[in-house]
Amino acid sequence: MSGTCPNRALPGTGALASSRRAGGECAHLTGLAAAALAVWTASGAAAAGDYYLRLGIGLDRPGKAAFTDTDCSSKVPAALYGCGIGGDGAPYRSAGKFGTVPAVELGPGYAAGAFHFEALVEYRPRYTFKGRANIVAPPHRRQDVSAKLSSVSAMLAGFVDLTALGVPKPGPFAPFFGAGIGVAHTRIGETTMTFPVTTTTVPGGSKTGPAWMASAGVAMALDDRVTLDLAWRYSDLGEIRTPRGPGRVVWRDGRREPRPPDLAPTRARLRGHGVRLSLRYSF
Repeated sequence: MSGTCPNRALPGTGALASSRRAGGECAHLTGLAAAALAVWTASGAAAAGDYYLRLGIGLDRPGKAAFTDTDCSSKVPAALYGCGIGGDGAPYRSAGKFGTVPAVELGPGYAAGAFHFEALVEYRPRYTFKGRANIVAPPHRRQDVSAKLSSVSAMLAGFVDLTALGVPKPGPFAPFFGAGIGVAHTRIGETTMTFPVTTTTVPGGSKTGPAWMASAGVAMALDDRVTLDLAWRYSDLGEIRTPRGPGRVVWRDGRREPRPPDLAPTRARLRGHGVRLSLRYSF
């Protein structure tokens, strides 16, 4: 893409120019079926055979992310970025990061001795992506990218009390670790790309796909029924995807009429670390 950017922004050039419309249909979250394979469980305070309910809050800090074409050579619909190497030496893309996002979790569980199994639903209401595209030369020229998204995940999870494996108990705290696998539904709104001459919007959309998490922490019994858990959590929520759809390219000086290019899908990964503080109430 040249330093002027407008021509690359038009569909059919094959490179990520400045094209994005915030049109696009966001799919409604219908049924997230938590799938498969639960591994071990725990927290050392619930009695064997107890059913319980977990309610928790937390913060997630996703890692860096990069949006790229699912097929950089696509002509119809037009690839947003296209095939090539940007001014930073990387393939054409939008690279950036998500800010810290709050999370809430809820799920029923069953404690059998040292092991705990639960169906865990987590909601992360508002991610904000901020980054830069690398298709305008030189790389320091304006090419800001921003988008907002949210996610819901449903997993089967298991935890194991490490004190049951012979790990010393530090005072009132029972260390545990666990893992879970299931699905995540991620919804992204319009993506706005600001270039030196044009502003491009890309349609929003949603995607449901596999997800998993790993966790470690400590549990402390508050009384016979209530247990407090403090945990580190790593979550991989799979792909974010913008769908095929009509974008919009606007020349800010008004010298041309806006264009509605038919844009091909793009994708990025959503994963990162977080902390959780939760209560388990045994029935």
